[in-house]
Amino acid sequence: MVCHGTAVNERTQCAHYHSERDIIAIKFKCCDTYYACIECHRESADHAPLIWPKAEFATPAILCGNCKSTLSITAYLNCRNTCPSCQAAFNPGCANHYHLYFAQ
Repeated sequence: MVCHGTAVNERTQCAHYHSERDIIAIKFKCCDTYYACIECHRESADHAPLIWPKAEFATPAILCGNCKSTLSITAYLNCRNTCPSCQAAFNPGCANHYHLYFAQ
C-alpha cells in the first residue's frame, strides 16, 4: 500500500506529523489515495479534499503504519487509539482533526 505525502516513511509518518504514535494514513474519498495527513494532501493533490460521509464509514480507509492492516472508518473511530490488529498506539490528538476527514 502506497502512502503519499511529504517525507513519508515506512510507518506513514510525515513531515507534518511524526511522533511515535502518528502511524495512520487516511484514504481520501476524493481521490481514493492514501495520504499521511491532510497537509500532505494539500501539498500534493491538485484538488480539494472531500470528507467521508457517515453512510460510507464501513469503507476500509485507514492504514496502520505499523502492521499495514486496513481499518474501516467505523473501526478506527471506535478503536480507542490502538490498532486492533497489532495493538500499536495511535495518536489520541488525531481526534482533534476528525472533522477534516469524517462527517460529524
